[in-house]
Amino acid sequence: MSIIFVMVMMSALLLGFAIWAFFWAVKNNQFEDLDTPAYSMLDDEDKKQSDEEE
Repeated sequence: MSIIFVMVMMSALLLGFAIWAFFWAVKNNQFEDLDTPAYSMLDDEDKKQSDEEE
């Protein structure tokens, strides 16, 4: 029966950490621009490198 109390305390600690991490991410603008990084893989890197060489 005592393991239930340990598990409840561990889950409360884990929940507290998850809430802290979420608010830290919001404070540091981690969710500001979610679309642009997905398009960055579509950019043609060869064209950018050839423009820099000229």
